[in-house]
Amino acid sequence: MDLRYPIGKFEPKPYTLDQKRLWLRDLQFLPGLVEQAIENLDEVQLNTPYRDGGWNVKQVVHHIADSHINAYTRFKLGLTEDKPTIRPYEEAEWAKLDDVSKVPINISITLLYTLHTRWHATILSLTDEQWMRSVIHPEHGKEMTLWYLLGMYSWHGLHHVRHITSLRERSGW
Repeated sequence: MDLRYPIGKFEPKPYTLDQKRLWLRDLQFLPGLVEQAIENLDEVQLNTPYRDGGWNVKQVVHHIADSHINAYTRFKLGLTEDKPTIRPYEEAEWAKLDDVSKVPINISITLLYTLHTRWHATILSLTDEQWMRSVIHPEHGKEMTLWYLLGMYSWHGLHHVRHITSLRERSGW
């Protein structure tokens, strides 16, 4: 197994009602999955990297919150503006900031619960046409539909949860 991509790399899927239900469910229930993944871990375990050269568990949890704050904003921009250019961010640099090293991860888990409640409510009833609205990602030089972003962020959350759970399995925690 490639520890960087324990569930594989993201693969876009065509729009279907069944796929939409799955991805919306992933988005809705991700905070609980993150909370379960870190349950009963002590400070030493939280500071353990999920792989050599990778982030520690604490950084992964805070990163999910950081990333999904950006995702929520990208969805709202895509819904309210015509093909807006979204702003990339230096996620590796964000992971080095004091809020990641000093703030308990339960703060980011609480943030994920509230953020995902708002995000899910925002997109639950989108029309087929709204799912095809798009944003421009300057770093990747491409236009991304909200449908594509839904799939990518569904994958993203599960990808990082698996980083934590696979570390637990390998470490016997």
